[in-house]
Amino acid sequence: MRGTTGDAPQPPGAVDSATTAGLRAELLIAERERLHHYVAALAGYDPHHVEDVVQETLLRAWQLGDRLDWRDRPIRMWLFRVARNLLIDGLRKDRAVPVGVTATDYPDALTIADETSQVVDRCVLVDALRALAPAHREAVVHVHLLGAAGEDVARLLGVPKGTVKSRTHHGLRRLRHELAERGVAA
Repeated sequence: MRGTTGDAPQPPGAVDSATTAGLRAELLIAERERLHHYVAALAGYDPHHVEDVVQETLLRAWQLGDRLDWRDRPIRMWLFRVARNLLIDGLRKDRAVPVGVTATDYPDALTIADETSQVVDRCVLVDALRALAPAHREAVVHVHLLGAAGEDVARLLGVPKGTVKSRTHHGLRRLRHELAERGVAA
């Protein structure tokens, strides 16, 4: 009496799928070392990258095992071709430019102040400040260039707060006039 598990008799010459899988695994394991040397020669001997490519190649062979001709064609050439294609795809991916990202997406990173114009602006400003009376220049520099409060400047100069306001006002008016004479819009 046959087994009660429902196994159908195998036709003569048919090979069990477990046996086929075992034979395929043995063949892939036998080719692994040669594949590893081939990939290492192409990939530049980075051991981690080489191992990744070899494993991916063997995985693809295993997954496509039913579609491959394991008897009439040598599997080694197919493995080498897949490994080579994986390496080429990796190189293409590494040098690819992301789609949709352009320099205009990062305008702040591309804006660089022109230092030469700042130097020229400073020279013009210093020259115009020299044309002011010393008391006006001192008040304008402390309040507007150094950012000090009017009360602090008054204490520093030993004058009333109103005097600092007056000197700053008249100094700025004169500074605008000097800059206008130099062709600078203030």
